[in-house]
Amino acid sequence: MSRARIRLVTAAAAAALTVGTLPGAAYAAAAPGAGVSARHHQQQQAETMRQIPLQGAVNLRDVGGYRTWTGGQVRQGLVYRSDALSKLTDADLTTVSGLGLTKVVDFRIPMELQYDGADRLPTGLSPTSRPVSDLGLYGTLVGAIGSGDPVVQEQMLGGGRAEAYMRDIYRTFVSSPENRAQFAATLREIADARQGPVLYHCTSGKDRTGWMSYVLLRALAVPEDTAERDYLASNTFRAAYDARVRAGLKQSGRMQNPDLLIPLQEVRQDYLDAATAQLEADYGGFYGYLTQGLGLDLRTLAKLQDRMVR
Repeated sequence: MSRARIRLVTAAAAAALTVGTLPGAAYAAAAPGAGVSARHHQQQQAETMRQIPLQGAVNLRDVGGYRTWTGGQVRQGLVYRSDALSKLTDADLTTVSGLGLTKVVDFRIPMELQYDGADRLPTGLSPTSRPVSDLGLYGTLVGAIGSGDPVVQEQMLGGGRAEAYMRDIYRTFVSSPENRAQFAATLREIADARQGPVLYHCTSGKDRTGWMSYVLLRALAVPEDTAERDYLASNTFRAAYDARVRAGLKQSGRMQNPDLLIPLQEVRQDYLDAATAQLEADYGGFYGYLTQGLGLDLRTLAKLQDRMVR
């Protein structure tokens, strides 16, 4: 196999893995026993996530449909979350066209675009590049897989290092001013009543996209446990695809132990907890994160509610 071909295969494998105004008290989690009826809790448990099946992407979902603890429901058909759209088929383009999107936000960094390719979108729709740092994760994956050396791969990803890497990435979703600016800009666009349906994505649609969705749902007064469930659902939607990636790497001889990649392929509660702990430390709570960290004023938060909750 030529060196160029090896680089292409390595990059493709890496791409398959990766990255009314309410008062502040309204953004605290409401447990079912704290003013939320048992019936309402059962309704939350019965909610299903609306996946849009595609051939070239596995994690495209409508963010809407969830009940809020204030008695509303998040509108469907306005905001979508996804993994990368660079491999959409012609049939996929027809499906995506039917969503009526007016904005696609791409959280991937330039290296991901270089190796994985730009989004393939319906005619007349162009992506807005809004990169959120992955702390070099994509490059680390390319290097680890490309080495073909099981000792190097273990040194880079084994012994809890992959998990620690992920927790560090999640902390920077909160601590990095540049990352906060990208998330804030997306929330402002979603709040704009003049804006049509919006889709945002990263490479795997689970980390940067997962955090964006978690923040949006919490800002809309969706209960914390429901927002966590939406976040963790990426494991279900991605499981079969990610398993095929690992099997392919083992079969090709690129990795003797592709299970080293599982902590990078999955979303985990402790990753999310790393971000929320950073949020608490820096801003004292979720409301402080919205207003101080993201710079969203009360008018914008009210507009977000008005547009997204019925």
